[in-house]
Amino acid sequence: MYATRPRLGTHLAALALSLAAAGSVLTATASPAQAASGQAASGQAPSGTAHTGRHAPAVECRGQGVDPDARVRYRSEVMIDAPLSTVFKTQTDVEQWPSWQDAVLTSERLDSGPLRTGSSFTWTTPVPATPSTPATTLEITSTVQNLQRNHCVRWTGPADGEGIHIDEGTHVWTFTKVKGGVLVRTEETWTGAQAEADVPTSTEALGAGLEIWLKDLKATAEARAAC
Repeated sequence: MYATRPRLGTHLAALALSLAAAGSVLTATASPAQAASGQAASGQAPSGTAHTGRHAPAVECRGQGVDPDARVRYRSEVMIDAPLSTVFKTQTDVEQWPSWQDAVLTSERLDSGPLRTGSSFTWTTPVPATPSTPATTLEITSTVQNLQRNHCVRWTGPADGEGIHIDEGTHVWTFTKVKGGVLVRTEETWTGAQAEADVPTSTEALGAGLEIWLKDLKATAEARAAC
C-alpha cells in the first residue's frame, strides 16, 4: 500500500463518513467557515488544489447533478497524471475500492459486468464511537443513476449503521482529459435529519472525506500508470 492507514476521527460519528469517502473523513479538515458555505478547502491538499467552484460549470453527468435542494454539499477537483481510461477504471471498479481506500472495508456489486446505469453495490466503513453514538459499521447502498464511459458517473443511496442514518447521498464525478493529465471534478450532497441538524459540521466532514478520496484516487491511478 502506498500510504499508511489514516486514523479515524472521533468528534463526529453520525456524520464521520462521506458517502463519497468513508471512515477516515476527519483526518483532513476543511475550515468551518468554508464548510458552512459549502465551499471546498482553500489550502492545497496532497492530491491537488481544491476550488470553491462557485462560478465553475456544474458537476453533472448526462445533464444531472447533485440534489439542488440539499443543504449539505461540497465540491472539489484534482489533476491526475495518468491516462483517462486508467483513472476512470480505477474509480468505477468498485469491488476493488478496499485495495486502495483504507476506509472501505468491503465492497460488493449487486449485479455483474461493467458498471453501468442501474448498477448497484453495497460497501461498508467503520465509524468510531462518540459520547452520543456507539462504534459501528456503516453500510451504504449505492445505485448508479447516470454513467458515460470515460466521462462521468453519478450515483445515489442511503447509509445505515447503529444509531446512524443518512437518507440519501448524491455523488457526481466527471473526468476530463486536459493538458498534463485528467481533471477529476466531484460534488456530493447529503439529505436527512441527522445530516441537516448541524450543516457546517456535516459539510466539514463531507469535504474532508472527498479530499481524502481524491488524494487516494490520484495516488492509485498515477501508480498504476507508472507500472
